[in-house]
Amino acid sequence: MFEMMNMPVVTSQYWNIAYGSAKGEGKLDTEGMQTMRTLADNMAFLLKKIHANGTPDYPEREPWKPMNFIR
Repeated sequence: MFEMMNMPVVTSQYWNIAYGSAKGEGKLDTEGMQTMRTLADNMAFLLKKIHANGTPDYPEREPWKPMNFIR
């Protein structure tokens, strides 16, 4: 859905989740925490790039031209 609305999507290296069954165990999931750090780094990078000059230079968009394949 986000891509259909021209929204940027920040990705990481795997599923954005850390596992644990008791409070604090999620911090022990080394792969999950690395994935979260990568996600945070990528999100910070994107936000800095979008707001580098204070005004983001969004690409010019064409008007949407829907097509109906049922004739």
